Amino acid sequence: MGSRILGFVRDVMIANILGAGMISDAFFIAFKFPNLFRRLFGEGALNAAFVPLYAKRLEGEGVDEARHFAGAVASVLATAMIILGILALGTMPWLMQAIAPGFTDEPEKFALTVELARIAFPYLLFMALSALLAGMLNATGRFAAAAAAPILLNIVLIAALTGVYFGLFNLPGHALAHGVAIAGALQFGSLAWACHKAGILPRLPRPRLTPAVKRLMILMGPGILGAGVIQINVMIGDILASFLAEGSVSYLYYADRVNQLPLGVVGVAVGIALLPLLSRQLKAGETEAAQDSMNRALEISLLLTLPAAVALAAIPEPIVSVLFQRGAFDAQAVSATAGALGAFAIGLPAFVLAKALAPGFFAREDTKTPVKIAIGVVLLNIIAALILMQSLAHVGIALASALTAWVNVAALALILRKRGEFFADVILRKRVPRMALSAVAMGAVLWIAAQALAPWLSGPLALKAGALTLLVGGGAVVYFGLCFILGALDPREVKARLRRCT
Repeated sequence: MGSRILGFVRDVMIANILGAGMISDAFFIAFKFPNLFRRLFGEGALNAAFVPLYAKRLEGEGVDEARHFAGAVASVLATAMIILGILALGTMPWLMQAIAPGFTDEPEKFALTVELARIAFPYLLFMALSALLAGMLNATGRFAAAAAAPILLNIVLIAALTGVYFGLFNLPGHALAHGVAIAGALQFGSLAWACHKAGILPRLPRPRLTPAVKRLMILMGPGILGAGVIQINVMIGDILASFLAEGSVSYLYYADRVNQLPLGVVGVAVGIALLPLLSRQLKAGETEAAQDSMNRALEISLLLTLPAAVALAAIPEPIVSVLFQRGAFDAQAVSATAGALGAFAIGLPAFVLAKALAPGFFAREDTKTPVKIAIGVVLLNIIAALILMQSLAHVGIALASALTAWVNVAALALILRKRGEFFADVILRKRVPRMALSAVAMGAVLWIAAQALAPWLSGPLALKAGALTLLVGGGAVVYFGLCFILGALDPREVKARLRRCT
C-alpha cells in the first residue's frame, strides 16, 4: 500500500510536469520495456517456478540445500541477464520498432524513446536478481521486505521529478530514465541485505546448468507467458496505441496505474502469499487445507476487488480529475484517461482472480497449462483490440484487455475444477453473490451522489478532493454495511481474525 501511494505521488508529478505528450509517451514506453520483464520475472515466471522448488527443498532438505540451489540459479540468471542486456542495448532501435512501431513516423519521438530505453534497461538485471531474492524471502514467510522494495523506485523518481521542477535537471525524460536504473540497484541492495539478515543470502558459484537449474528453466519457459498474460496484453495495448493520436499511450498508462492499485495491493499480495502456502500444504499431503486456502484467497480477493471495480466504473472522471488534473494535464486528458479507466475496471476482478487461481497450477509445478490458455487469450486480445479500437480508439484497447481477462479466469477455473483440484465451497458460493449485490448497490449510490456533488467536483482542487473523499468514504460504508446485513461478511469471524492478528 505504501508503494502504491508513493506511486500515485510519482504519477501525479509526472502528469503535472509532462502531461500527456511526446516526452511522457516516450518515457512510458522506455520504462515499460524493462518493467515488462520485471513483472514477468518478479510476479510471473521466476516466482511461479522458483518458489515451489525452493520451498520444497527448504521443507525437505533444509536451509543449506535450499540456499545452494538459490545460488546456482542466481549465478546462471545473472549471466543470462548480462548477455541479454548487452544484446538489447545494441539492438534497441529494432526492439523499439517492434514495441512502438507507430513512433517510427515521428523521428524525434522515436529517437528519444530509444535513448531513454537504453538508459533505463540496466533496471532489468537488478530486478531479475531482486525477484530471486524476493522469492526466497516469501518462501520463508518473510513478505515485508519484498513488498516494500518498490518504494525505493518511487522515492528515486519523485526525487528526480523534484529536481526537474526546481530546475536542477533540464531533461525530464532523461532524469526519470536514470532514476529507474539507480532505483533498480537500490532495490537489489535492500533485498540482499534482508536475505543476509535472515541467514539465507546465497553465494554465487561458477554458472553451471545443473539438473536443478535445468528443471527451473523448463518450468520458467511456459511460465513467462502463462503468468504474464496481463502484462503481455498491456504491452500489446501500447503497441497498438502507438498508432493512435499522440497521448494515447499516456492515457492508457495513467488509467492502468489507477487500476493497478487494487490489483497490486490485493491480487499480487494474495498470489505471492498463496503460492508458498499451497506448495507446503501439497507437499505435506494436506489437500483439504489446500482447497480451503484457495477458497479463502478467492473470497478475500473478491471482497476487496468488487467494490473497487464498481467504484472505478461508476465515477472514473472524478477520480482521474483529482489525481492528475493540474499543470500540463488538462480536461481533455482527464476525459480520455477516465474512459480507459472505466473500461479497465470491467476486468479488474478477473485480473485479481487470475493471481489467486494461478498458484493452483504453479504449486503443482504445472506451468504448461496456463501458457496454453495464455496463448489463446493473447491472440483473442489482439483481435478484440484491433476491432474495438476502430470505433473506441484507446478505450477499445482497454476494453479488449478487460474482456479477455475474464476468458483467462474462466479457463483457469474450469480446468482446475475438471482436475478435481479446486471446488468452490459452500461459504464461497454463499458469499460471492451477496458481495456482488452489495457492490452494485454501492455503485448506484456513488453515481447518484456524484450527480448531486457535481458543482463540487467541477470546482477547485481542494473542493474536488473533499467531494471525492466523501464519495469514497460513503461508498465504503454502504458496501461493507450491506455485506454485513446480507451475510457476505460474518462480524464474529472478522472479530476473531482481528483478535488473532493482534
